[in-house]
Amino acid sequence: MPEPTKKDETPNGQPEESVAQDSNGAPTLPEISLEVSPPPEAVAEGKELVEHDGKMPEPTEPEPTQAVVAQEPNTAENGSNQPEPSGVGAKEQSESANSAVKEEGSCSPPPPVWSLGEGQAPEDVDKPIDHPPQSTLLIEMPQSGTVPVGGDITFIAKVEAKDLLRKPTIKWFKGKWMDLASKTGKHLQLKESFDRLTKIHTFEMHIIKAKENYAGNYRCEVTYKDKFDSCSFDLEIKEVEQGSQNLDIRSAFKRSSEGQEDAGELDFSGLLKHREHKQQEEGPDVDVWEILKNARPDEYEKIAFTYGITDLRGLLKRMKKIPKEEKKSAAFAKKLESAYQVDKGGKIRLVVELADPTVDLKWYKNGQEIRPTPKYIFEHKGTQRIMVINNCTGNDDAAYSVVAGEEKCTTELFVKELPVKIVKGIEPVKTTVNERIELECEVSEEGAQVKWMKNGVEVPTGVRSRYRVKCEGTKHYLVIDDASRDDTGTYSIMATGGTSEAHVQVDLKPLKIFQDLQDMTVMLGQPIKLNCEIYPGNVPGRWYRNGQLIQPSDRINIVHKNKVHRLEIEASSLHDAGDYTFVPEGYSQSLSAKIHIIDPPRVHLESLNFPDNTVVVVAGNKLRLEIPISGEPAPRVVWMKGERVILDSGHRVRAETYGDQTSLTIEVTEREDTGNYKIVLQNEAGEATASIKIKVVDIPDPPDAPLVPVVGGDWCAMAWEPPKYDGGSPILGYFVERKKKQSSRWMRLNFDLIKETAFEPKKMIEGVPYEVRIFAVNAIGVSKPSEPSKAFTPLAVTSEPTMLVVDDVTDTTVTVKWRPPETIGAAGLDGYLVEYCIEGSNDWVLSNKELTEKTKYTITGLSPGCKILVRVKAVNKAGASTPRTLQHAVLVKEVVEPPKIRVPRHLKQTYTRKVGEVVNLVVPFLGKPRPKVTWLKEGQPIEPSHVSIRNTDCDSIIFIRKAERSHSGKYEMKVQVENHVDTAVIDIQIVDLPGPPQSVTFEDVWGENVALVWTPPKDSGNAPITGYTIQKADKKTMEWFTCIEHYHRNCITITELVVGNEYYFRIFSENMCGLSETATQTKNSALIVKEGMQMKAPEYNDRDDKEAPKFTQPLINIFAIAGYNATLNCSVRANPKPKVIWMKNKITILDDPRYRMFSNQGVCTLEIRKPSPYDGGLYTCKAINDLGEAQVDCKLEVKGGFTFYELMQRGVPLHLIDKYMNETKIVEQEK
Repeated sequence: MPEPTKKDETPNGQPEESVAQDSNGAPTLPEISLEVSPPPEAVAEGKELVEHDGKMPEPTEPEPTQAVVAQEPNTAENGSNQPEPSGVGAKEQSESANSAVKEEGSCSPPPPVWSLGEGQAPEDVDKPIDHPPQSTLLIEMPQSGTVPVGGDITFIAKVEAKDLLRKPTIKWFKGKWMDLASKTGKHLQLKESFDRLTKIHTFEMHIIKAKENYAGNYRCEVTYKDKFDSCSFDLEIKEVEQGSQNLDIRSAFKRSSEGQEDAGELDFSGLLKHREHKQQEEGPDVDVWEILKNARPDEYEKIAFTYGITDLRGLLKRMKKIPKEEKKSAAFAKKLESAYQVDKGGKIRLVVELADPTVDLKWYKNGQEIRPTPKYIFEHKGTQRIMVINNCTGNDDAAYSVVAGEEKCTTELFVKELPVKIVKGIEPVKTTVNERIELECEVSEEGAQVKWMKNGVEVPTGVRSRYRVKCEGTKHYLVIDDASRDDTGTYSIMATGGTSEAHVQVDLKPLKIFQDLQDMTVMLGQPIKLNCEIYPGNVPGRWYRNGQLIQPSDRINIVHKNKVHRLEIEASSLHDAGDYTFVPEGYSQSLSAKIHIIDPPRVHLESLNFPDNTVVVVAGNKLRLEIPISGEPAPRVVWMKGERVILDSGHRVRAETYGDQTSLTIEVTEREDTGNYKIVLQNEAGEATASIKIKVVDIPDPPDAPLVPVVGGDWCAMAWEPPKYDGGSPILGYFVERKKKQSSRWMRLNFDLIKETAFEPKKMIEGVPYEVRIFAVNAIGVSKPSEPSKAFTPLAVTSEPTMLVVDDVTDTTVTVKWRPPETIGAAGLDGYLVEYCIEGSNDWVLSNKELTEKTKYTITGLSPGCKILVRVKAVNKAGASTPRTLQHAVLVKEVVEPPKIRVPRHLKQTYTRKVGEVVNLVVPFLGKPRPKVTWLKEGQPIEPSHVSIRNTDCDSIIFIRKAERSHSGKYEMKVQVENHVDTAVIDIQIVDLPGPPQSVTFEDVWGENVALVWTPPKDSGNAPITGYTIQKADKKTMEWFTCIEHYHRNCITITELVVGNEYYFRIFSENMCGLSETATQTKNSALIVKEGMQMKAPEYNDRDDKEAPKFTQPLINIFAIAGYNATLNCSVRANPKPKVIWMKNKITILDDPRYRMFSNQGVCTLEIRKPSPYDGGLYTCKAINDLGEAQVDCKLEVKGGFTFYELMQRGVPLHLIDKYMNETKIVEQEK
């Protein structure tokens, strides 16, 4: 794409015009003005990295490579005097130019060309250069690297921040002067990070998608206050294997006077300049091309500097491309000249003459076609074709070509720029040696190329040079980090538009004392070392003691090394103490220090005559220890026990020091005073320590509460642990005391000390809780008593279980049952263990792993046909009782048991269900072996398709998924085991909605009343009719309204009817399932006549409803499970309401919380809460009123009774328990 252009005008507002004509009387080739170029290596390195907006330039399309010449007005034109380069500079320039010319034909990339703006020639790079002293800040420096074209690379620098108060400042440079801080963007990124753990700053420079022109030398500078450090590294770019990429040098070196976006990537003069247009002074035009053609190669650089050419290498390349001889063209009668020059802001005409006017002609700039615009104007005059370029800028400095048919001719256009002037000159500087010098100068244009001189000689600014040059906008700086006297001289700066100079004076520094002499306190016999550090370091000096000069000897050594002066004395003596002075030669200042000789302290414990330095004292007595000490000066004494310091102001414990002795006083000693006491003596000579052990003896601590692991009937076994603290004296023995838990009087059990930690008290009362405690005894006395032990009760085992019998036998199991022991004792009864063994063997096998509380147990897993013996043990807290064993062996073989049906209580009455409901009845039974079960309905077998029956070993289930009225009837269940049979009958009633009444008639109609009579329904729904619902409807509206519900009689009188209305009536039947689906309606209507008609009401006699009590539902014998509530129900009818009395065994039940009695609508209920076998017996319900009385009886049997111990815990009186136990024995005998 064509490069963007910027329209500039000359100061007078009219564009200048330069016309290129032929040599026949036409104006000659435009002059070419040259300026001092920046270092070529900087140009090559910065052509991609430097851009005015700080971003990396986007890669452009490849264009034909063209040489570039930067133009500036020479000094002759602007009126300033341009100094001629010195001989040395000229020689270097000549050598650089020669090397550039020789390498033009080489295919490899040319080396950097050194121009006059450079401070050091290539051949001088390897020469040693004095570097300024640097303070080492970098702990990791960037390393040189190689990256292919288009690759990424990162350079890392690290600075340790342990001694830094703030973040250091870092700058990255390319070449010698290009600061990359403002050039970050797409291709260059600078990052910083800080690790708080390691205290290290990390600085990174990322180069992204590197290009060939990124190669070169880079520099990293770090500064922090007065510290400075730098590091140089190189970046090498390797070309891709596909071949070298075409680089549009003309586009890259494209320049603009303002350094804006239209500047080329490699155009430093355009990127670094920001200036306003200045009117150019007119002068005679010079044909630089002719001068270069006629000059020797070693004069090229001098000519380029004289005429302001910034890119000598590009100029030489262009010269090489100028054809020597031109062949006659068939398309062009006259071609373009080889080069043109125009002033910035002016206008130029490029003219060609065609041999054939009909040939198509196209103009190109840097290989891109030019279209007509206000800037580019095309004219036709006969065979001449003219392109006019208006308002020329740096963008127009390019290669132009014109194509006619198959032929092409090219030219170069140079745009001349303004000179750079010095706006603010450098100022004189006066400083001292080793200081930092910074010379500042401001020029008229940003990024201008300048040259620093010292006494007329260019200042070297290479990597190894002690001089640094930097540029910040229009300001240029020359920095000398560590100045010396040789830096004194006249410094000047040279620009294309002028120079500025100033004098720098560097004097010697005053004497500085980096380390003064320090006062010292030396132990007698130890060496003495006095050090001082002064600046400058090459100044000698003399040492004095108390004004006397010190001479070196075998014992005294004097050392001088750089800035350090040292006096060393091997072994100190008393006469070495005094005032020492060091006097630097030539200075009036001196350094002084004092030496003090001291002796360390000592503690003299040998005078105490205590074995192992241990002092023993009885608790409660006073202790005072006096210990001699020595030391000079008098030491400071500190008494310590552990980490606690003993003060002299303590009340009970205090430490005191008098002259040559120290003392420790304890007014009343305690056991806490036992321990190691440390004496610490300190003075200037050192420190001495000594330890004394004080042992305070006392009565022992009480032992912990004793343990009672084993308890017998009248004895126990107890054990305890020795006390944690023996009082500092061995334990001699123990005393044991015992008391009843309810008592407060302790009784000692031994009068002679017990040496062991175990004892067995005896002669205790069984069932009475006891506690025991222990006293420890040592040589000092008896301890306090221990905490009492946990209360324990002497207990004995129970007697053996009673009445052990066999309850059931199968092919693999034997079930036994027994009665509780006759004597249980105070320990109660925890459970039973059941054991068995094969007859003829004595190997008893425990059948239940855990205790069983029941008096019935089934032994499983037996072999059929074997004979076993069974025994049972009762277990309580005292242990297992004597076993009770069966008298005879049991044969493991199942016996025949007659069948017995256990009909559930709710099935003993009629079982009622509604049509459509599920019928699921479970009837348990007994019998061995497995009984055979059959069902009959009304004497006929049951159809399996209508009723499902499932039988198991212990019950039979009758199931009807959806009940129908046909399922109603009596079902007979028959259970048979061999020749034994048991039967039961179950009455099932399936009820449905009733039918409507058969007929409804009017019995009478009078006034506002109607008397209705009806007959019961033909179909009662297989259930009693419980009532009727009567509704009425006005003949006019026929809307039905309910008059009464749940009416029991077959006749009714409807009152409060509206006079004059005519009514219809209908009646619904009702049973336990609900109302009938339809109603029976009166055939005729009843008319309520108006007033005047009266009816004489018939007389009725009141009915006598009084009735003596009569039980409509009697009590039923039931079985209850111990621990689960049981209820007894019956119903009674009587008028007036009778009084209901419940009795057990003919004894009235009154205010017993275990019973609850209810009576509701004639239904009487007695609830027995959690019954026990004791609650079994004969229960009677009696109803009494004025007309008579009635009663019903039933038997209650409770299964799974309580043991004697459990009855006692439930609070049952002893006489009732005895009665219950006797009744139980009688029942068992009857069974």
